[in-house]
Amino acid sequence: MPSLATRRLFPVIAGLLLVGACSNMNPPPPPPQQTLYERLGGQPAITAVVDDFVGNVAADSRINGFFAHTNIPRLKMLLVEQITVGTGGPGTYEGRSMKDAHRGMGVTDADFNALVEDLVKTLNKFHVPAKEQGDLLAILGPMKGDIVEKKS
Repeated sequence: MPSLATRRLFPVIAGLLLVGACSNMNPPPPPPQQTLYERLGGQPAITAVVDDFVGNVAADSRINGFFAHTNIPRLKMLLVEQITVGTGGPGTYEGRSMKDAHRGMGVTDADFNALVEDLVKTLNKFHVPAKEQGDLLAILGPMKGDIVEKKS
């Protein structure tokens, strides 16, 4: 039979061991944060959005004239590349800079805003959450200075 001292020390030692074991436990690491590319659904979702968006632009009489002589399949490919890379996806954007691509077109603030409206229409159609819409527009918005040549 253990002595009285041993019986009193056992709970103390057990408690110290438990506290020591718990203090060495690290909290689990937070889950890795997804890129916007992943949150948007990756390549298939971005391609679907671009296809619909280009259709909206083609139907928009405010701005479709800018695209009358555009190679639409190439435009779609470049938009997918640009959005993919801009949102943290794989690959590279092989197109021209926005400044070079839009030089001399005379794009106004109103034209740019119409394009953004067409994009938001598509994002809403695909039920893209508000946070992801905002994050995407925050990436694309700074390009406005390179695209717009005339204040409307």
